[in-house]
Amino acid sequence: MEDKIHTLKEEAIELLTKLVRIPSFSKEEDKTATCIADSLIAHGVAVNRSGNNVWAVNKYADPAKQTLLLNSHHDTVKPNPAYTRDPFTPEITDGKLYGLGSNDAGGPLVTLIATFLYFYERHDLPYNIVLAATAEEEISGTGGIELIWNELPKIDFAIVGEPTLCEMAVAEKGLMVLDCIAKGKAGHAAREEGVNALYEALPDIEWFRSYSFPKVSDTLGKVKMSVTVIHAGQAHNQVPAECLFTVDVRVTDAYTLEEVLAIVKQHVSCKVKPRSLRLRSSGIEPNHPLVQAARKLKINQYGSPTTSDQALIPVPSVKIGPGDSVRSHSADEFIYVDEIRKGIDLYIQLIKNLKPE
Repeated sequence: MEDKIHTLKEEAIELLTKLVRIPSFSKEEDKTATCIADSLIAHGVAVNRSGNNVWAVNKYADPAKQTLLLNSHHDTVKPNPAYTRDPFTPEITDGKLYGLGSNDAGGPLVTLIATFLYFYERHDLPYNIVLAATAEEEISGTGGIELIWNELPKIDFAIVGEPTLCEMAVAEKGLMVLDCIAKGKAGHAAREEGVNALYEALPDIEWFRSYSFPKVSDTLGKVKMSVTVIHAGQAHNQVPAECLFTVDVRVTDAYTLEEVLAIVKQHVSCKVKPRSLRLRSSGIEPNHPLVQAARKLKINQYGSPTTSDQALIPVPSVKIGPGDSVRSHSADEFIYVDEIRKGIDLYIQLIKNLKPE
């Protein structure tokens, strides 16, 4: 069995180098989807595909058993302009595998694939295991996990592979982006004409900056609002009639997105429109088997401020994987190859310690 694990570890590193070589920006992941599918087929796995999503079910799945989903994504952002290396040339130097998507989330993905292959032919699993390598995570697109959810077997709980230093995020903030419009009236800047929409927006912007929601989550802390984009005016001598600004809202499990939106609308005078109400906060009960297994293995648990496909997975889930989120989207992105090896060991032990409820 140790030889099998060793082989899977080296194959995972090799697969990651292949994936780094293939550009896979969100909505353009067809070639990495094919690469992942081919890798699974080479291991005798029956593969399913829809769009740029690839998934598979363990060989001896039993409909009477609950099902665990192993999910990570194979799309990437575009390379940071500060790159000093070719982002599509994988290179291992000083134990680091460099390349775009190596850390987010190629490392966690190939680690989950290796873990799935380790359990694929086992007859004695207490759970079924589904592997899903999905698209469009970086843009929270509708062509990713959301597209295939109803095609998957019934999922009872999930492990989402993201770079967390192999710590377990047991809760994750949701995301709501608000587009706001403050209205004024156009006029000449040299005369006492018009109503300046920029000035009309200032009290609302200050409210977003300073307001503190009363309910604080035990795992995720406070709801956080940040004004991140603003646009107004056409010319230096014209009073702007509109001021448009964007607010990034990170919502905890203490509120629903709808509740936060209602509070915002009660306090501001500008027009507020959410881009979507899809990306909800997520969490898992402290006595869930996944959490208990992590506790037994002394895996640190925390609440994550960032958003992943957990927001679109409507069952209890955790986020855990090799790599470090600090490296995500950075120039000269990398992951330590030993992080991949240790990540496979951790995932295997986590699943082995899962006990049926």
